[in-house]
Formats: sequence, structure tokens, C-alpha cells
Amino acid sequence: MLKNILTDDNRKKVSGLLFYVALTLELVLMLVEKSEISFSYESYVFRATFLLTLLAFAIMKSSRKETLVIALFLVFAFICYETSGKNDILRLFLFLAAARDIDLKKAMKYTFYVCLTGFILIGLLSVIGVMGDVALVADYGRAVGEETRYVFGFGHPNTLLGCVYAMILMWIWIYGRKASALVYGSVIVISAIASYITRSRTGVAVLAMTVALAVVLRIFPKISEMKLYYVLVMLVTPVLCIVSAVIMAGWSQHAYTSTGIPTPSFFWPIDHGLNNRISNLYYGVADHGGILSSWKLFAGRDTDGYFDLGWVRLFYWYGIIPTAVIAAFVIIVLYVCMKKKDAQAALIILSLSIYTVIEATFVTRYLGRDFFLLIVGVYLGCFLKEILSKSEDVKRETNG
Repeated sequence: MLKNILTDDNRKKVSGLLFYVALTLELVLMLVEKSEISFSYESYVFRATFLLTLLAFAIMKSSRKETLVIALFLVFAFICYETSGKNDILRLFLFLAAARDIDLKKAMKYTFYVCLTGFILIGLLSVIGVMGDVALVADYGRAVGEETRYVFGFGHPNTLLGCVYAMILMWIWIYGRKASALVYGSVIVISAIASYITRSRTGVAVLAMTVALAVVLRIFPKISEMKLYYVLVMLVTPVLCIVSAVIMAGWSQHAYTSTGIPTPSFFWPIDHGLNNRISNLYYGVADHGGILSSWKLFAGRDTDGYFDLGWVRLFYWYGIIPTAVIAAFVIIVLYVCMKKKDAQAALIILSLSIYTVIEATFVTRYLGRDFFLLIVGVYLGCFLKEILSKSEDVKRETNG
């Protein structure tokens, strides 16, 4: 009886339904967090999505080897939780495991339209005066005095641009391969308007680069078949991104303690241009936790401060070993992108990684912010199946 109920098709349907419920909860929580709504039950939502993804993974059909490998990663994630007190990586790994068998295009479209609806609603509520400011006039520490920057209910202009940026990245993956020149022109106009009204310098630069590269990929689709393209992306992320994090953490340490990586003459102009983001690694958190000498193999329970420079925050919040595992995941996903000739997914990873050098929007407890986890979960699943399939082939050849 039970065997008739738990058919492969039923398992896939139930597991997929549970995953979509978890995804929806994470997206709604993200939208609430982006808005001016006060919500104090986040931990309960996190527990609910954790249990839903755990159940989804338990129900889905997996080989013994697949289950063993994923279980080992979950044990690793539990170690991270025990040392740091943060369950982020444990939730993340379960989310990725539960996303393994989803229809990626459908899930990305679902995420895109839920986010689009939510973001438009937040903006409209601010415009009609129900909730949130339309614009803020303040001195943002950029040596130009008071500025008027638009927020449309998102609390901060950088947050508004970050949401537009995320929507454009999703659009590039879903529609960018075949979009017409007119549609791309519309995307460029939207990007320009968002950049002008928010004046978020880092976001503007990365967004402009991303849209320009997306246009290049659209005009020259053969790039998706070039291995060099993916190798270059791998060199930037995670390699150069991690190197930049080490250098900035070392510079911040040397600037205030005279130890670490010697600061060059252009350190202070760079730090000033980044609104003192590098200096904040030293004085922005307790015990100067962001500097290089404070990094640990596994982060302790006292690493709960906030600063920008997202790659440094990964080392600070989670530790050297967990960040190395995340970097390995990035390389694996880019390898699968190369196998699948998915140049747009590689572009998304490249763009997000460069953005995360300066900002920390996507280094977060809110998995709903990180739409790209859908791609990561599916592509890691593809890689795992490929590796296990090859090992089975080698075993057969040896026994044969």
C-alpha cells in the first residue's frame, strides 16, 4: 500500500510542493524585511522553512550515495551551527538539497513574478502615503553634503537599487537569451532611471557592467560555447574576490595596528571613496572582528556584527573553512554552467560576486534575497549525479 502511494512521481510532486511552500515563505519574509513593516517572528519562519526543506529532501528519491554525500554536508553545516550559533549554513544546505530536482525555469519565473509583485506593491504603498518614504534627504557621507535620493518604501536608496538589480539579473537568466533589441533597450532605460534616482555608486557600476555583458552575450551567443569565458569568470570569482577580501581585511588591520598587510599610499583615498567600508572592518564591529587576524577556521558565537564588504563578512560570520566550501560550490556551479553552456548563469554569478566585494546584501539570513540559490541547488545536484555516475562506470569497468 505504502509502496503504491510513494511512487517516484508522487515523491517528486510532494517534495516539489513542500519546496515551493518553503520558497514562498522565504520570499514573503524577504519582502516584509525590505519594506517598513515591523515583524518580530522571523525565527519561526526560519524554523518552518527548515522543516519544510528537510521534509522535501527526505521524501525525494535519492540513491544511497547521493543521500550519504548530502548527509555529510549537513553534518558539516551542523558543525558550523554549533561553533557559530548561526543556523544559516544548515538552512542553506538543506534549501540547496531540496532544490535539486525542481524545474529550474519554472522556479525562477515564480520567484521573479513574486518579487516583482511584492516590489511594486512596496513602491505603490509609499507613493500613496500608506507606508514608507518616497525619498530621503540626508548627508550620506560622500563629501557632497545633503542629497535627495529616492527609496520608494525600501528604507534606503541602496536597497531600492539592489532590488532592481536582482530583478534584472533574474530577467537576464529567464528572458535575456532571446530578448529583442527593443526589450533590452527598455531594460537599459530602467537601469538608468534606477541608477539616477538612487545614486548608489557601487550598484550603478556593477549594474551597468552586467547589462553591457548581457547585451554582448545576446549579440554573440557563441561565447556560451567558449571554455575561456567560464575560466575567466572562475578567476574573478571566487579567486580574485577572495584575494580582495584578504587584502582589504589585512589593510584595515595594518592601518590601525601596524600589523597585517602594509597599507599602500592609495589606501585612504580608496577607503574614503568606499565610505570607510575598509576601516569599518576594524572599528565597525566588536573586538575588531573584520580584520585579518580575527578570522578563524570556524567563526565563534561572538561574530554577529554587521558591515559591508560581503566576502569579508563571509569569513567573519562563518569562518575560513565554511567560506572555502562556498567558494568550491561557486567553482562547481561555474563548471556545470560550462557543461550546459549557460553563459547567463555564469554572468549572474560573476556580477553578484563583484557586487559582494563591496556590498553585503546577498550575505544574509534571508534566503529569499538569494534567488540564485535555485540555480546553485539544481546545478550542484547535476554535478553530484555526474560524479556518482562516473564512479559507477569506473566500478563496472573494474569489475568487468
